[in-house]
Amino acid sequence: MRRFYSSGLSGSVQPFGCKTKSIFDWMVNKMKALSCRKKAILLMLADTACIVFAALLAYWLLANYISPPTVFYFMMIGITAGIYLLVGGSRHLFANIPDYTGVNEIVSTVRTLSIAFLLSAIISTGLIRLVSMRYILLMYFFSMTFIPGIRIIWRGVHEYKEGVTQGMRTEDKGKIRTLVVGAGEGGSIFISSLMRRPNAIEIVGIVDQDDSKQRSRLMDIPVLGKEEDIPDLVNELHIDQVTIAIPSLTANDMERILDICNQAGVKVNQMPKIEDVMMGKLSVNRFRDLDVCDLLGRDEVTLDNDLICDKIKGKTILISGAGGSIGSEICRQVARFEPESIILLGHGENSIYQIHKELSGRYGNAITIVPVIADVQDRKRIFHVMEQYRPDYVFHAAAHKHVPLMEWNPLEAVKNNVFGSKNMAEAAKAAGVGSFIMISTDKAVRPTNVMGSTKRLAEMIVTALNEPGQTNFAAVRFGNVLGSRGSVIPLFKDQIAKGGPVTVTDFRMIRYFMTIPEASRLVIQAGVLARGGEIFILDMGEPVKIHDLAKKMIKLSGYTEEEIPIIETGIRPGEKIYEELLADRSALERKVHDKIFVGKASHYPLEETVAFAANLENLPAEEVKSTLINYACRHQ
Repeated sequence: MRRFYSSGLSGSVQPFGCKTKSIFDWMVNKMKALSCRKKAILLMLADTACIVFAALLAYWLLANYISPPTVFYFMMIGITAGIYLLVGGSRHLFANIPDYTGVNEIVSTVRTLSIAFLLSAIISTGLIRLVSMRYILLMYFFSMTFIPGIRIIWRGVHEYKEGVTQGMRTEDKGKIRTLVVGAGEGGSIFISSLMRRPNAIEIVGIVDQDDSKQRSRLMDIPVLGKEEDIPDLVNELHIDQVTIAIPSLTANDMERILDICNQAGVKVNQMPKIEDVMMGKLSVNRFRDLDVCDLLGRDEVTLDNDLICDKIKGKTILISGAGGSIGSEICRQVARFEPESIILLGHGENSIYQIHKELSGRYGNAITIVPVIADVQDRKRIFHVMEQYRPDYVFHAAAHKHVPLMEWNPLEAVKNNVFGSKNMAEAAKAAGVGSFIMISTDKAVRPTNVMGSTKRLAEMIVTALNEPGQTNFAAVRFGNVLGSRGSVIPLFKDQIAKGGPVTVTDFRMIRYFMTIPEASRLVIQAGVLARGGEIFILDMGEPVKIHDLAKKMIKLSGYTEEEIPIIETGIRPGEKIYEELLADRSALERKVHDKIFVGKASHYPLEETVAFAANLENLPAEEVKSTLINYACRHQ
């Protein structure tokens, strides 16, 4: 604060305007420094003074028309002020922080005044009958002017101090004015993190659904209302973004807040997940945009970390398809359990380079990260890699997964998905690998397409290789993965970015969805639980209509269906309306984890399956698909 002097040793005189401004700044600082309780007391005194002044002014104006003042006029002032304070206290009127007075606070003040004057008028005219009704009405009019006026002036003073005048920032120019949703532990962690380091975020206030937290403060940040108040607060306080700081928020609540923020025309994001902060992946003040996963209500996966750590710590883990969506996430998740080395096997050099760079940068010399460029169809190369590194666990994620593309290229799907899996599995067995886990799909169940059929054949080969006392072979079957390459999420994002329309093949289409981290964690959990010969089936939760998914993504982007239409294009070759995880749901053998079941696997001779797949090359091109699909459907 600047010092001010009427004169100094040099004889100079401080200009009067500067002195006045300094006094004003001093008063503003004093007002801002008041506690909530002191502000409430000051507000009650100010409102009482306004009622008294309104009464005196009303009498002065009506002096020639009403009888001389009597004790009843003073009683009228006391009755009105008393009722006003009682009603206002019961309605938490004085707990409203005047720094942020808005439309809701003004309306509440007007209602309280109206109730107080109505009751005092009934008492004064009905019982005492000695006070003029004109006097009461004029006193009411002046009070309705002065009391809300006090609040507006108080907010104006606050905005002067904050450097906000008519929506323009002066002092905090460039700051992102943020409204936080959640005054609980998440909000506390988020706000305290922002306060510990310089940043471009200005927390203006908090909203919370808990009645007991209304008009309180969290780390000196005011709780200004509830989620339904967000549109008013955005307009009144010039909010730039709304940040959700409730880690346990349900998908329905998330969607409701998103609807409110879209209505208010304000950007909405989240604080990072607490687990990401704890793992050092993100700092807590790095915001995370909402994505469709937040609106699907996926429960957090709980792993048996002790078991996984016991099995993986100090071991060598090989992941095929390590540059892909699932493969790369398995690499990230495995690295958390401190293996001795991770072998990143993949055909695409760019994707292997990226995951190798990421893991090497994060774990340094703590884990040996080995990039291996190899094609699973190259049998000699795969056997050499397995023999060279002799991994304890192999997670086989390499595969052709794009359904329509495989309809056009069935023999390539057979080479990669069937014979590539055979090469990987037999090489693992020859190298004495402890456990081999193949990533499968729900499309292997009663398949109607090439990709699903080749995955079913791969399951048959892998489980047929299982023998007691040797490598444990198992497959893990799950549905669609949100955000993976070739999934509908990137497609919808691209279509929305281009202004639409969003294309859905059939509005009735239903799919099981799982997030990439969720699927990867459960694959690892299944891997350490494998005893050999199992087909693990992941609990995918409730199925989701693709049409509903498209609607949610449009909403997430801040648009309406009128702005971004959704059109139906017709089912593509090989697609189903519904997907299944098991041909016979009664064939679930047992549950080995909260989200992992074991299906009763039907085993078929390895030689028969391999001979059938090899013979596909001899068939006319038009017969390959139908023969492959029919065989896979008969061998469920």
